[in-house]
Amino acid sequence: MTAPLRIVIGSDDAGFDYKEVLLRDLLSNDGVALVTDVGVDADGHTPYPTVAIEAAERVARGEADRALLICGTGLGVAIAANKVPGIRAVTAHDSFSVERGVLSNNAQVLTMGQRVVGIELARRLVREWLTYRFDDGSASADKVRILSEYEAAGPRA
Repeated sequence: MTAPLRIVIGSDDAGFDYKEVLLRDLLSNDGVALVTDVGVDADGHTPYPTVAIEAAERVARGEADRALLICGTGLGVAIAANKVPGIRAVTAHDSFSVERGVLSNNAQVLTMGQRVVGIELARRLVREWLTYRFDDGSASADKVRILSEYEAAGPRA
């Protein structure tokens, strides 16, 4: 059995409804030890980059294992989260991409679009996402290491 995950969840206005449903699912999932909601709330109008960066920074600092971010398409929050050093965020709207995001890319952040995928599919994908763990001994580990080394060294001259 794998250790339960600490999850950060967030959204902008366009993803708020799904965030609330997925938050309840996470809170009742035995594979989740802790859930931190970084917004927005029902009255909030926080821009998606603010929420996504806050969530990704918590993962980067080790305060959470993963983050789940919802906006209209999932794309904006992925771009914002990927600006945080050490973070790999992927947008996924199907089972295979969710699986490969973790198993091949060691992505700590999953993003989705409320305007792209139905709520029942989103719920299923999150349940699946919680079951995957990256294997540091896998064939993909060297590829993830290359990305991490590039990020640490900075752009080539």
